[in-house]
Amino acid sequence: MSKDFKEKIDSQQLSEALSERYLSYAVSTIVSRALPDVRDGLKPVHRRILYSMLRQKLSPNAAFRKCATVVGDVLGHYHPHGDSSVYDAMVRLAQDFSVRYPLIDGQGNFGNIDGDPQAAYRYTESKMTEAAMLIMEGLDEDSVDMTPNFDGTTVEPVVMPGAFPNLLANGGMGIAVGMATNIPTHNVAEVCDALNLVVDNPDATTAQIVKKLIGPDFPTGGVLIDSFDTIVKNYETGRGAFRIRAKWEVEKLDRGAEQVVITEIPYGIIKSKLVEQIAGLIDAKKLPLVDDIVDESTTDIRIVITPKSRNVPADKMMAHLFAMTDLEYKFNMNFNVIDSKGAPRVMGIKDVLSEFIAHQKNVLLRRTNWRLGNIARRLEILGGLLIVYLNLDRVIEIIRNEDDAKSVLMAEFNLTEVQVEAILNTRLRSLRKLEEMEIRREDAELLAEQKQLQDLLASDQAQNEQLKAWFSDIKKTYDKRTELGRRRTTWAEQTEDVVVNAEEFIEKEPLTIILSNMGWIRAAKGHLDLNNLDLKFKEGDDLLTAFHAMSTDKINLFVSSGKMFTLSANDLPSARGFGESVRMMADIGAEENIVKAFVLDINAKYLLVGRHGTGFIVSGENCLAQTRSGKQVMNVDTNNPAWMCVLVSGDTVAMSGSNDKLLIFSVAEIPEMSRGKGVILQKYNAERTYVLDVMTFNSVEGFGWTTGRGTTKLDDWQPWVGKRASQGRTIPVGFPRSGKFGK
Repeated sequence: MSKDFKEKIDSQQLSEALSERYLSYAVSTIVSRALPDVRDGLKPVHRRILYSMLRQKLSPNAAFRKCATVVGDVLGHYHPHGDSSVYDAMVRLAQDFSVRYPLIDGQGNFGNIDGDPQAAYRYTESKMTEAAMLIMEGLDEDSVDMTPNFDGTTVEPVVMPGAFPNLLANGGMGIAVGMATNIPTHNVAEVCDALNLVVDNPDATTAQIVKKLIGPDFPTGGVLIDSFDTIVKNYETGRGAFRIRAKWEVEKLDRGAEQVVITEIPYGIIKSKLVEQIAGLIDAKKLPLVDDIVDESTTDIRIVITPKSRNVPADKMMAHLFAMTDLEYKFNMNFNVIDSKGAPRVMGIKDVLSEFIAHQKNVLLRRTNWRLGNIARRLEILGGLLIVYLNLDRVIEIIRNEDDAKSVLMAEFNLTEVQVEAILNTRLRSLRKLEEMEIRREDAELLAEQKQLQDLLASDQAQNEQLKAWFSDIKKTYDKRTELGRRRTTWAEQTEDVVVNAEEFIEKEPLTIILSNMGWIRAAKGHLDLNNLDLKFKEGDDLLTAFHAMSTDKINLFVSSGKMFTLSANDLPSARGFGESVRMMADIGAEENIVKAFVLDINAKYLLVGRHGTGFIVSGENCLAQTRSGKQVMNVDTNNPAWMCVLVSGDTVAMSGSNDKLLIFSVAEIPEMSRGKGVILQKYNAERTYVLDVMTFNSVEGFGWTTGRGTTKLDDWQPWVGKRASQGRTIPVGFPRSGKFGK
């Protein structure tokens, strides 16, 4: 080690070091990668791709060139990152389903709306479109600043100059550190109208702008269903959501049948995944109005959806699909862009238009000054050439005889060095009378143009008129009557949603619901004989309960935690196998036991009973659970779990307990509640004593019980009648040992 070496250690807090470096990384990501510039709507990688293609002369009229050539040039000169980042950005600019006005004309496999990837860049070819050329129009006229590239070997533009409003036309999306952007695409003709409006009236309101700029115009079409006020609010703040629905039509079939054909889908939705989503919901019986879906798409989208039956209206089926699938999608707009000062911020539509207009005015002034400079230099040269024609013989004599003709000419005719160089470089064949007349004509034209450009620089109104002329020319190029310029996303304000009750279209048929001890449920078609069921179960499992229902019924499960879970009978698996675990269909915990499974009648009353004799009456309507997490109806604890659920079908209640006591009292003594623990129904002295059975009956019909040998009626049951919360009397002679009222 050298003696002159001096060890130096900098001390710095780790938190400060991390903060500084992370902030630097965040700023670099935001400004140099993720967010587009409000002036040209491009991220740095897009700008570098287009500039590289311009340098390679890949104009719309040129031949296609391999994308590998472009990617290599961009990496080597402007964008020292991964090749995939450059090629992926390049592919997006060529996809007519990703950008509204493609900036790259691709030849080969550039991916598709089904989500299939593009081919490798060694196979695909590309060149620029007219829109890309418009974005870079005036680039060679000192219209924007140029900056050195990453290694200082060449330069690149800081921003593109063109009057094509690319940010609004093609939108953009990106995720940075701590912020993101998501800008929808728009119709260029409408954007140009909005720009002209703001040029004429800088104080225009967002509502006035939106009347020109109707809303997003996505490349995949679709229907915008938001109200005008919602659209205005979104554009006012620069944030908000647009509701986009698929476009559909009804096709008539034989014998009065119909099918729905989807011709346009929401922007950003992968078609193959959309079809898979709908097919999966059909298989899971989540779309009872839909029978089948078939993707018949070629170059155009054609998704055919078949209704369950002829009596299913197409509008109701589609309303159900819009609610359940991505056929209706919310585009969350976030106008987060880099402004003209290089700072990221969220802008409203008026700020976006104003910044673009200010940029175009700056470009106009720079191009005008550049042209004036060229005119001044040309006029200087023309002035010198005119002197030659006026003094042709003397000029020739000086050139022939003088050793330093340049100095003599400058001194004798008061010429500049530029003028003398032009004279000395003039060919002999140009010394004709015709050339003199041509020079005088050019001189006059340039003087007139110079005067016009000077007037333009002096007049703000003239500058505005020139900007409007630029925007109007672009509008003519992309007129709505052209195929590329036509509006694809239509606006159909949704005044009211179609109310869909899917259950009314379910075919009503008899079912037998079968539930096992381990919680496996299935539905057999028809009303089977419950006394002679020939069923198979998993090893170690057995029948818990079986009952009749209809396919339109709701099946309720009451569990020991006091929760009610509701399943649709039509959604239950068939009885061909062992069924499906109810714990996969509802969020029933492994420690929760199923107390009762029954067909729910929302107009009925149910008596809920805890293990130690507490309970209350609840309406069927309050037993309906809307989510798979269930509905808490009865409050319980570990010592007193939910024990029974009994349909109230009479005016009197009979309860038997493990203390061999029977109590009969009036239903009117039990309170009706929507949720709670309830009151004491039958009193037990011992902790280990619990309810064995509960039933309700009509007092006029009498009281009795049923065993395998038949029904027994108790002639005089009045001795067992008491008040609620009493213990009751010892069970009558002949009462079943199980303590159950039914077999």
